[in-house]
Amino acid sequence: METRVKICGLKTPDAVSAAVEAGAQYLGFVFFPKSPRHVEVATARDLALDVPVGVAKVALVVNATDAELDRITSEVPLDMLQLHGKESPERVAEIRSRYGLPVMKAVGVASAEDVPALDAYGMVCDQLLVDAKASKGADLPGGNGLSFDWRLISKRAWNRPWMLAGGLTPENVVLAIQMTGAKQVDVSSGVESAPGVKDAGKIRAFIETIRAA
Repeated sequence: METRVKICGLKTPDAVSAAVEAGAQYLGFVFFPKSPRHVEVATARDLALDVPVGVAKVALVVNATDAELDRITSEVPLDMLQLHGKESPERVAEIRSRYGLPVMKAVGVASAEDVPALDAYGMVCDQLLVDAKASKGADLPGGNGLSFDWRLISKRAWNRPWMLAGGLTPENVVLAIQMTGAKQVDVSSGVESAPGVKDAGKIRAFIETIRAA
């Protein structure tokens, strides 16, 4: 089965085009002002309207209020919500019910103690995003270019479809897939020339490396 790829943190028409042309199946738009990948709602709307049918448009939010989600979902044509904050399982279920969109919940992993949360959140979301746990005091919950020990999730049973994230690059993504069995991968900083600046060549290299493996 082909490995599905999500390019996250897209901010410009050129970056969206590069991701689509390279063959990404998911495009992520970040609604988090602290992030160098943050986009305003109006900008995201314009970008999303140019995405071809069949490519999923994902809104990444961090501990978003209902008011914030109301605005994003009413103005931007979306296919999925990605919750990347400290949302409880109850909050995940509430958002999934309220907006009628598939919900992907990001879970940070740094040690074996973090792994059980994958099962708990898997009960209430449509997909899991397994990311490297941000260091204490970090401004960003993800997109920090950090990876985690992939052995922590190798050969485990999953109760939901899942996607691997955290420090992936064209150089290490094939090894990450081999070690974890991931069928889906997410990349942001690993295909940038500077924080928030996507590099079309790196996007192509990331996806072509996976296909060639």
